[in-house]
Amino acid sequence: MQNSSLVTLANHSRDKIEYLIRMAREFEQNPNRRLLEGKVVATLFFEPSTRTRLSFETAANRLGARVIGFADPKVTSGTKGETLKDTIMMVSNYADVIVMRHYLEGAAQYASEIAPVPIVNAGDGANQHPSQTMLDLYTINQTQGRLDDLNIYMVGDLKYGRTVHSLLMAMRHFNPTFHFIAPDELAMPDIYKRYCEEYGIRYVEHQDFTADTISDADILYMTRVQKERFVDLDEYERVKDRYLLKRDMLKKARPNMKILHPLPRVNEIEYSIDETPYAYYFQQARNGLYARQALICDVLGISLDDIKKKL
Repeated sequence: MQNSSLVTLANHSRDKIEYLIRMAREFEQNPNRRLLEGKVVATLFFEPSTRTRLSFETAANRLGARVIGFADPKVTSGTKGETLKDTIMMVSNYADVIVMRHYLEGAAQYASEIAPVPIVNAGDGANQHPSQTMLDLYTINQTQGRLDDLNIYMVGDLKYGRTVHSLLMAMRHFNPTFHFIAPDELAMPDIYKRYCEEYGIRYVEHQDFTADTISDADILYMTRVQKERFVDLDEYERVKDRYLLKRDMLKKARPNMKILHPLPRVNEIEYSIDETPYAYYFQQARNGLYARQALICDVLGISLDDIKKKL
């Protein structure tokens, strides 16, 4: 099998991204298409996950595949000293595609270089999360009717947030204007700001988080301050409650504005916002099923035409 792993969306063209969106839309119309009869999908989660793991496994099941894998690395041979390479090579004997989340940045790239089957990156440390980005792109297009020329506000943990890093890179084809709202300790890393400059992506940095600051947002992308990424817990305590979205902060919001969040949330979005027309994070999570069905099919060489034939 030709290895067509998905490590990042950064190298995907505009045409490819739009093609994947059309694939996901086809699955939204009917997710139960048994295109993977006789296939096995392995889900290897070396880091905790709820939505990503369950949506990938649901995607595989609705496509007719069988699922193997683990959600707790403590029950694997890794506790006996088995290397990542040996785990990947061993699982490749059993599966047609491997979905992997790992705590080390670059782990997915490494796995893709050694595995004889496709690897789908389900998140590698603070680096990339391409399947989340695909469902984010699908959701943005779904709510705004386009991907071009949008004001996207990213709030909270922009240092360790792999979802915002992936989304920033994938949006380079669509002329966005980004607004980064974070404390100095969690600011967007320089490497991603340089990426914006290299590709002519406009961005503005803020520390204020008020109704006025976010009044021009088309997309307000909230993030959780990730305690598990901090070495210094005192630093975490200093920043964890700095950017909380309150309902009264939406009084100047554009009618089309939607609030997204990769979830889980802690306290960064007031619960009363769930009942407003701006909240879209649960629908966003639902879209993960369709986006991940599209990605699994794509790495296995199944085309949009193949999907349309399998009603």
